[in-house]
Amino acid sequence: MTDVAVPFWLFICVALLALVGFIDRILTPTVRWLVRRKVNAVIDELNQRLPLKIQPFRMTKRAVLIDRLAHDPAVINAAEDHAREENVPMAVALDQARKYAREIVPAFNAYAYFRIGARLAKWLATALYRVRLGYADSAALEKVDPESSVVFVMNHRSNMDYVLVTYLASTSTALSYAVGEWARIAGLQQLIRLMGAYFIRRNSRGGLYRKVLARYVQMATEAGVPQAMFPEGGLSRDGLLKPAKLGLLAYIVAAWKAGGRDVVFVPVGLNYDRVLEDRTLIAEHAAKQTGQKPPRVSPVKTAWNTLAFLGHNLSLRLRGRWHRFGYAAVSFGTPVSLAAFFDEAKVAAPDRLEEAERNALVETLAERLMAEVGRHVPALPVSLAATALLAAPDGLDELELKAGVFSLMAQLEGNGAYVHVPRADRDYAVTAGLRMLLLRRIVDERAGRFHVAAGQEPVTRYYANAIAHLVGASSE
Repeated sequence: MTDVAVPFWLFICVALLALVGFIDRILTPTVRWLVRRKVNAVIDELNQRLPLKIQPFRMTKRAVLIDRLAHDPAVINAAEDHAREENVPMAVALDQARKYAREIVPAFNAYAYFRIGARLAKWLATALYRVRLGYADSAALEKVDPESSVVFVMNHRSNMDYVLVTYLASTSTALSYAVGEWARIAGLQQLIRLMGAYFIRRNSRGGLYRKVLARYVQMATEAGVPQAMFPEGGLSRDGLLKPAKLGLLAYIVAAWKAGGRDVVFVPVGLNYDRVLEDRTLIAEHAAKQTGQKPPRVSPVKTAWNTLAFLGHNLSLRLRGRWHRFGYAAVSFGTPVSLAAFFDEAKVAAPDRLEEAERNALVETLAERLMAEVGRHVPALPVSLAATALLAAPDGLDELELKAGVFSLMAQLEGNGAYVHVPRADRDYAVTAGLRMLLLRRIVDERAGRFHVAAGQEPVTRYYANAIAHLVGASSE
């Protein structure tokens, strides 16, 4: 028997090829099978207990959804228009449509959503806030047909909204959010896609992009995917509730057909005793009011500010002086059926309406939904205390402050608003709100009277504005 000698480099190449073959043909399929088996087990378990099931659409491979979206007849027609308008070959327009589809379509993973995302959302929300469920029309919510497409319609106070509602809704369903371009950061965007969210360009005016986005939203709605949207179109910079923008809502209404799967909108009102981004939002609003560009903060500065904020709060916690950022509350209102809305409007075939007629109906629906959302924004201690203090330029002593807040509570409750009274103790509610304002140096105490601190009126007004629509007039 003759030994055959081979060069060492050749042996290394053969070994690497064998390793690649082992990984590609044995290890990868095995790992994929194990992951798929685990995910399927999670889905089976979830669909047995969730009122709103995980629809097959969400289990479809992302590549398949991208193909379906890119080859949708409406998208093909939009690509033809784009090619003609931009004077480019049809192949280029179709390639652009596919690029938009890849950008928009999420990669939902039930295991990541419920075993990681929902648990992380619960931990983060309860670590930062005393989370409370405010008003909920439980009887009406229980009557929602599980086969309908449910859309949660919310006011937008903070980027914590995503976390808070994901946590509170995780016992009922997995929500799909529309997320702005702020989240398109390497690493973060992959996690967000796994959570079932889809990215949108807030300021895109291209007809092709809008058609691709519209068709994805319509496909998801037709498939019964539970969604969550912020009709205001962005965070409130001054704390006031804003009128709805019609984009996503118009897409949903345009595709709905009588006799098809109903769409049920659930109004959701959110409020916080402390919004983490408050001073940044207020600065942006002030710059806009004076016609200036909002101050730009570099990523390094943002990272430094975040680390300083975390370090300061960690220091307070180690010294036993840290408090959670007050209360965060969410209320769920009475669902609004799209089928019932069209019945009330005496519209038998909404998909056949002229564009102007349909837009008028969408605007009416948007106004109704935002009115319902606003009606269910919880009145929290900080907003109550801030409103009372702004009404007294000369300050209030403790008894006067309590009297002012108690009167405001009575007024709001008389208007049908939900007022959160922690521990069912109105005195404590005033104490909790005042304590947060004092800790943040938004309010100071002089000679036994509480005043809005110098330079802190915009912040105080921001929190008062959260319930200004409930009081009856905006605090401008």
